Amino acid sequence: MNTEDIRKQFPILHQEVNGHPLVYLDSAATSQKPVSVIEAVKRYYEWDNANVHRGVHTLGSRATDAYEGAREKLRKFINASSTEEIIFTRGTTTALNLVASSYARSVCQEGDEIVITPMEHHSNLIPWQQVAKATGAVLKYMPLQQDGTISLEAVEKTITDRTKIVSVTYVSNVLGVVNPVKEIAAIAHRHGAKMVVDGAQSTPHLKVDVQDLDCDFYALSGHKMCAPTGIGALYGKKALLQEMDPIEFGGEMIDHVGLYDSTWKDLPWKFEGGTPIIAGAVGLGAAIDFLESIGLDQIDKHEKQLAAYAMERMQEIDGLTIYGPQTNRAGLITFNLDDVHPHDVATVLDADGVAVRAGHHCCQPLMRWLNVTATARASFYLYNNESDVDRLVASLIKTKEYFGYAIG
Repeated sequence: MNTEDIRKQFPILHQEVNGHPLVYLDSAATSQKPVSVIEAVKRYYEWDNANVHRGVHTLGSRATDAYEGAREKLRKFINASSTEEIIFTRGTTTALNLVASSYARSVCQEGDEIVITPMEHHSNLIPWQQVAKATGAVLKYMPLQQDGTISLEAVEKTITDRTKIVSVTYVSNVLGVVNPVKEIAAIAHRHGAKMVVDGAQSTPHLKVDVQDLDCDFYALSGHKMCAPTGIGALYGKKALLQEMDPIEFGGEMIDHVGLYDSTWKDLPWKFEGGTPIIAGAVGLGAAIDFLESIGLDQIDKHEKQLAAYAMERMQEIDGLTIYGPQTNRAGLITFNLDDVHPHDVATVLDADGVAVRAGHHCCQPLMRWLNVTATARASFYLYNNESDVDRLVASLIKTKEYFGYAIG
């Protein structure tokens, strides 16, 4: 994988920040966009801008073709069996809330169980809290091992015949853990539970096959995989989606409207009320083309090599703590410098043109499990290289020396 050629396709990377060439290490929050995606969105607005599924004029037909074409690209990208199983949403958060509000609230009763993990992003935690409060279901957590991973033995002990929903992140946005979601799904199904996967951090980096995983629902965001913000999707098995009611009502999701009752369109449109995120879907389709031109296996291999190199370099810094497993992790590293608040770390790094994330990463329960209030995080993507890691390490050493001198 030629990283230098890839970097040339991302205009935003070719700038200076605070007098230094930009090193962007915050792709777990949002990825940068290649020229092909930017141009696809620009071309849509310049030539095809019209509402979809409505007009019979040429622009409306072209917009509809582009929108539904993006759905088909996403279907192939995650290997869903039908485009009826692909619901466009604003992102992972909206997709998970759709499952929680439409499906889980209708099947969960008092005493039923919803099983998640302490490493979940708030988007895959708070919706289940709300379902539990509304239905009387019990929210249960799979215990984490010391390095933040999940053992299948713990999964077996946590999931019972009372479990209705199991919802797990495929890749932790803090620990870099790649969870065994296929094996967890098999255990869930043996107990009659449905498996939900938060794919926000996995879809941009790993080759995803929802049929092989045998998950019942899978949520993803476009903005983390080189697509525009505000577009994402929910995959759901067709039989389950057919049982579910929409949670948004209005134009385009209806079949027939009477004065006192209405009926809904078929899948997937019954869940896509109102004018959809057309340009976002066009950009998502272009992002899928871009990622497939490189290859998800190549991207995964590159990021793991980069993470291994970063682990090796960062472990050379005294007083730096890295969270999560030492091996078999995704391309991100979450860390803290002793006696230096992560916001201060991020501020000094930014002064050197190095962009990292600092805070609780929308994972406050996990922060408490780690016994910290916040951490810093460097996350890598296909446009990063070892030189970026070297810049990060040099700036961390500078940060440590600066605060060590100031304290002394």
